Order: sequence, then C-alpha cells, then structure tokens
Amino acid sequence: MIVDYLAAQYKIEFSSGRYAFYTELKVKNKVITLIKPSTYMNLSGKAVAYWMKKIGVSIENLLVVVDDIALPAGKVRIKTKGGDGGHNGLIDITEHLNSNNFCRLRFGAGNDFFPGQQADYVLSKWPDDELQMLNEKIKLAADAVVCWALEGVEQAMTKFNNN
Repeated sequence: MIVDYLAAQYKIEFSSGRYAFYTELKVKNKVITLIKPSTYMNLSGKAVAYWMKKIGVSIENLLVVVDDIALPAGKVRIKTKGGDGGHNGLIDITEHLNSNNFCRLRFGAGNDFFPGQQADYVLSKWPDDELQMLNEKIKLAADAVVCWALEGVEQAMTKFNNN
C-alpha cells in the first residue's frame, strides 16, 4: 500500500518484471526503484536479491518496507538493521542477502487477532473505522521512504520514528 501510494503520488505505473512489479521514481535528481515482489511474501528474498543485482544496488541503499504485527496499527518505525522478528519475508531476504544489515521501514499492522490467525489478519481488509487513520499513516510512511532516500537513514529516523 505504501509503494502503491508513492507510485500514485508521482503518477508512475508499475511494470511486470522478473519476480516483481517495478517502477522508477525520480525525486530531486535521485532515482528510487520501487519493487513489489510477485513471489509469495515468504519468498520475497529472491525478488530483492535479483533486483539488487539487476540494477546494481548495494545493501546500504536498500530499504525494505514490511508490515509488522508487533507495532500498533499505522505506527512507522525505521531501523538500520536488525533481526527478522519472526517476519517470514525478512527471514527470506536475510537468507538471500546473507546479511541483516539493511534498512527496513516497519509499518504497524496491529495485533487484533486470535493466536494462529496472523496470516488471515494481515491479509484481511482494514476495518472501516481505521481507514482514515490508515490513509494518513500510509502518507507518513511514503514521506519517510522519500526522506530516507534523499536525506539518509538518520534524518528519516529522527523525523519519523516518533510519529
């Protein structure tokens, strides 16, 4: 939803490519490649590794955007590196890159689900009463992505981790 929002804001469209849909966003003489893996989330490391190699991106210039059930709904948190927190997509990316030293933007999905129902919860539609907040937080997260690309991770963390 966050990369879709960015694409809509900059009036760009995704194209179908190997393992992912991709597009390029140009902001202030910077090119930001956005990919949405077309693999299962648990296999997204294959898409990330492929596209990093294809476009020549180093791990220092990678920002992975993920949902996070450990954060309240809509909370944005940027980290420079870290563990996978049990997130299968991050596990796969870490395995394919042989490193967890990449930035990630975690977007809170909340945890209003019964034990064992995580997958159904994160794949379900957001409740109507949360849609207004969700749209505001998606915009905030998209702004954080652009800030990260233009100003660096430290500035992005300072500006967005407390929102």
